[in-house]
Amino acid sequence: MTAIAESVASDAVTKPAPRISFVSLGCPKALVDSERILTHLRAEGYELARRHDGADVVIVNTCGFLDSAKAESLSAIGEAMAENGRVIVTGCMGAQPEEIREKYPQLLAVTGPQAYESVVAAVHEAVPPAHDPFLDLIPPQGVKLTPRHYAYLKISEGCNNRCTFCIIPSLRGDLVSRPAADVLREAEKLVKAGVKELLVVSQDTSAYGVDTRYAASRWQDRDVRARFYDLSKELGELGAWVRLHYVYPYPHVDEVIPLMAEGKILPYLDMPLQHASPSVLKRMRRPGNQEKQLDRIRRWRETCPDLAIRSTFIVGFPGETDAEFEELVDWIKEAKLERVGCFEYEPVRGATANDIGVQVPPEVKAERKRRFMEAQSGVSLKLQRGKVGKRLQVIIDEAGPTVAKGRSKADAPEIDGSVHVSSRRPLRPGDIVTVKIERAEAYDLHGIAV
Repeated sequence: MTAIAESVASDAVTKPAPRISFVSLGCPKALVDSERILTHLRAEGYELARRHDGADVVIVNTCGFLDSAKAESLSAIGEAMAENGRVIVTGCMGAQPEEIREKYPQLLAVTGPQAYESVVAAVHEAVPPAHDPFLDLIPPQGVKLTPRHYAYLKISEGCNNRCTFCIIPSLRGDLVSRPAADVLREAEKLVKAGVKELLVVSQDTSAYGVDTRYAASRWQDRDVRARFYDLSKELGELGAWVRLHYVYPYPHVDEVIPLMAEGKILPYLDMPLQHASPSVLKRMRRPGNQEKQLDRIRRWRETCPDLAIRSTFIVGFPGETDAEFEELVDWIKEAKLERVGCFEYEPVRGATANDIGVQVPPEVKAERKRRFMEAQSGVSLKLQRGKVGKRLQVIIDEAGPTVAKGRSKADAPEIDGSVHVSSRRPLRPGDIVTVKIERAEAYDLHGIAV
């Protein structure tokens, strides 16, 4: 070894690597941002600390969509300041830093979402890297905050829609789609690293490529357009489960349903419909022709009978009348969606919806949510009981001595139900097993591995 190499090696041994503690709040899109930041820092030799008080600096990736999310972000920042004192803030709430700085003026830096370079620069200023050139610090797929067997794959940033209840475009900007080849290269690395399930996310997944006029890019031996169908088809060739999230109901979504019927991608659509009353949807300025959505859902199920649709709805939107709410309840009973979430409308600072109608009293919103979920619970239980006796593929998330916990193709991690799997043989996270369903609840299933 040369004298220079010996000196570098000696410095790497004697100088401890700087340690970063990280808090990631908000949606899966923000989680991907966190993974990118951590991948960059790990490549420069930074280590991850499990505790704030053992780190050289703390990074808090915030969510700023709802007031409740802002409160959670401010609380996380406060904990980091109390336990460490050297804190960098990024994420959606960082796009409007005044409120953060007013409460915590001693922060090292505050940056907005997707500002990866600014975050890394702030870390460099707070604690310079001590890179060890003799170690390969990151795997090819980068640093992931999810379990090894599934990963989020973000295909675009921002959003072109202007829904009246949402301020995402003001925080994250307009739609910016990644080239299809870049997305596919990342997906391929993830699958080669052992990822069994790719969860495709963005603010508006079915609008992918609109901003680039569906420009093609070179992937392997062919050109692939940045188009929702084309990307879905290519992802379906990688050998992993592919789950589509945040799919707005544009007409061209119809093209992807046959891919689900063929088993190329999972028969699952996460489609945030938000309401069913045409007048409420108009006040919300929701994209897509949602008034005819029931007919489209029927056609989709004719093409792909196993299709599971998850959606979220808002009750108590400004000006929502009893009649409009009843339209929503009637719709949810007829649509028979497999997975449904419901939220009471919460005013968001800067959202135009706050001023377009009379605010619904809190007690009315709470009662409407109760009635909505009661109606959906009956739908869910009937659909779940229809699976008893069937054999389903299940991906295991948590091992157990005799009962493991996993998910069917109809279940996304964190937000949907689970399948509890009894097995005589050990099951490990990431295993995909066939399970005979023996018992059903409104959201969870119970069965035995066969």
